[in-house]
Parts: sequence; C-alpha cells; structure tokens
Amino acid sequence: MAVAIYPGSFDPITYGHIDIVRRARKLFSKLYVAIVANPHKHPLFTAEERQEITVAALAEEGLNGLEVLSFDDLLVDCARTCGADAIVRGLRANSDFENEFQMALTNRDLAPEFESVFFMTAGKYSFLSSSMVKEVCAYGGDVSSFVPQSVARALRAKLRVAG
Repeated sequence: MAVAIYPGSFDPITYGHIDIVRRARKLFSKLYVAIVANPHKHPLFTAEERQEITVAALAEEGLNGLEVLSFDDLLVDCARTCGADAIVRGLRANSDFENEFQMALTNRDLAPEFESVFFMTAGKYSFLSSSMVKEVCAYGGDVSSFVPQSVARALRAKLRVAG
C-alpha cells in the first residue's frame, strides 16, 4: 500500500481533521500528519506546540502508529523526504474546492509523482474550522464538541480562559 502525507496548519487540530486522519489511515500503509510552520498565517500556537497538541489529540482518539512532524519548506519536498506517494487533503464546503484545486495543480507541476487525494469531510464537520474553535474558546464557549479534551485544555491555557 501507498504512503501519504496529510499537511495542514492544525492550529489547533479539530474533530474535522481527525475524521480525515481516521479515514485516510484505512487507505494508506503509513500516514504522516505534517504541520506547516507557515509564519504568514500568524498561528496561535508555535509549530512545536501544534505538533505536541496533535500528538496528544490523536492518542486521545486512539489513533496510534502515526507520525506527526512539522516542516517549513515546500510540501512536495517534505513529501519526498517522507517517501510519500500521495498528499491527503480534506474538503469541507464548496469554498474549499477552488483553493485546494489550485494547490493540487501547483503540486502536480512541481512534483508529478505525487497524487492528491481528497476526502469529503463528514457533514457534521463541514463548517468546523480551527479559527472558529479559537474564537469560541476565546469568548469562554464550550469547544468539547469540536476538539478533544487535550486540545480544549491547550486552547484555554494559551488564551488564558477559565475552564
């Protein structure tokens, strides 16, 4: 079976991301969860913190045997380093398609050896985003239906919200 890489900012990882991980690992012999250390997005958590949070969340959800890493170069370079055959991406709503399509075509131009594989998110997660989770948490809202408890604790600590 093929090896895949699932890249994202994961700032923080949500149940929507975890849904994609759970489904993708059924199709690939090895799945890397790769955290993009993109400083242009101004993440709440550092790349190292996001990696720690992601590892804890996946363990909490019983998703073991995955490698979580971070990278700060081109995705295709990271994929080559991992020995990946495919790049996994999740699609939530129609608005995701155009951007994901453009990225997939760019990646194909840069590295035609990789296939982009898209997973439609589960309906209940179709409008879930890390940005929305951070905002709800910042105002003291309950995010337990959006993220594992380890992620909720990390968010409350970072945002200094009582929990």
